[in-house]
Amino acid sequence: MKKLIRAAALLFLVGSIGYYLWNGLTQETEEGFGFLAWVGPQMIAPIVACTVVPFAFAFTGDSVMAAFSGRNSAAFRDGLIGVGTVTGTRPTGMSLNDQPELRIDLSVQGADGATFASYARLVVPMTDVALFQPGAMLPVRYLPGRTDKVEIDRSGDTVQAQHALNEAMVRQGVTTRENLQIAEHGVAAQAVVRSLEVPGELRGGNPRLVIGLGVTRPDGTSFTTEVVKYLPPRAVQHVQVGRVVNVHYLPDNESALVIAFPANA
Repeated sequence: MKKLIRAAALLFLVGSIGYYLWNGLTQETEEGFGFLAWVGPQMIAPIVACTVVPFAFAFTGDSVMAAFSGRNSAAFRDGLIGVGTVTGTRPTGMSLNDQPELRIDLSVQGADGATFASYARLVVPMTDVALFQPGAMLPVRYLPGRTDKVEIDRSGDTVQAQHALNEAMVRQGVTTRENLQIAEHGVAAQAVVRSLEVPGELRGGNPRLVIGLGVTRPDGTSFTTEVVKYLPPRAVQHVQVGRVVNVHYLPDNESALVIAFPANA
């Protein structure tokens, strides 16, 4: 669809300019109108075409088309999924229904663990702009042979996105394979954060947190425990005292507990 619209706009531009030149040259030669042969209604089509073409290219950009369709562009729809960490954002100057388009600079960790710098463009509601602060982690789609540009994943496949985020966190030392097994096979429950200590130690830029939890079992009984986690700075807000968090634990070893964060937390 994007290529069809752009091709039609360019064809209209070329055709209108071609007709204008042909009309002007013909009248100037055959009827001797001179300058007047170039002035008149024949100017309307080229002027309109010169206005339409920029709009056609702007509004068929990948981010705009994605905003309309809610899906990734055809080129990236089947791309590999990786995890992008936001390093910076800036508006492109374009907007759609008063929603700004942002250029989001990213450090992307691919499916094979390799890291590369890239960027994505995305039309973002004003209420969501704050979610794209430096340090935020987002699932992205990328093409192995073209890593200079990526797209924020819009497939809605939260399982695949969560898997990519988990793998990235394992490589960064934020979590372990054992913790992932607990998250997958442990008992799901809810817990209230009772205490939070930040000793000051960092691992991969992530602070070490000592989190005291009051966990409610599925049968209504409860227990308390304390876990040590290395969490990205953006996730610290989710474990403030008084917050309710989702957890998974092993029934035969309740101290083996993990806090479950969704991929877009």
